[in-house]
Amino acid sequence: MKRITLILLSNLIATCLVFAQEKERTPIGGRPDIKGDLFIEFGFNTLNNNPDELKRRFLPSRTFNIYYQHPINIGAENSGFTFNPGIGVGTDKLAFNNDKALFNNPTLGPESSQLLDITDVYGDNISISRNNVSTSFIEVPLEFRYHFNKNNYQKSMRLAIGGKVGYLMQAQTKIAYSDSNGLDRQIKDRQSFGFNPLRYGIYGRFGFSGINLWGYYGLNQVFQKERGPFATQATQINFGISVALF
Repeated sequence: MKRITLILLSNLIATCLVFAQEKERTPIGGRPDIKGDLFIEFGFNTLNNNPDELKRRFLPSRTFNIYYQHPINIGAENSGFTFNPGIGVGTDKLAFNNDKALFNNPTLGPESSQLLDITDVYGDNISISRNNVSTSFIEVPLEFRYHFNKNNYQKSMRLAIGGKVGYLMQAQTKIAYSDSNGLDRQIKDRQSFGFNPLRYGIYGRFGFSGINLWGYYGLNQVFQKERGPFATQATQINFGISVALF
């Protein structure tokens, strides 16, 4: 069911892209004249209120999101204010320090995780080349946006404040290593790992129609209560840049 939902959502976004390409463009070859925005967000994620044992590598801990949002005018047509509901997919990669990874915690049951040394699970004589855990959420962003150029929203500097809620579609770890015999192995383990099935938080965005800076602050815990490693109560902070395709 989760795969079917992701496929349908991907097809919807792809249809929006095709439709956008068919729209008449501006004389200088700018964005298509289509109602709404298709945002691609690039950035990084970090954990707040987490123990030292859960420290992660910054650069590999990346975030990639894609959202379509439709504007609804608030007040007069040129008031500068719009309400922008949307839908999309949010993905995060978390890369822990010192070649540690998430594994199921049999003491707590299937929806749980513990942080272990990879060598303790797959052997000491290995060379680890990749290690991360990734999550994918289907998300609904809701934001209020102010356009400083009230006569042309598409060419205006703008400020957006809102919130979003997401449902966990998939979580998996990916570990790649070479053993003492030179055999390359890649292992993907898909399970919940105790991640909270719902996440919600507030975010802001500031910039022009094409490129913006954005930040997100999670209001609930990343893992279910006492189901994550070290019974962590960590919350998530994401930030980066976004590009509006149309």
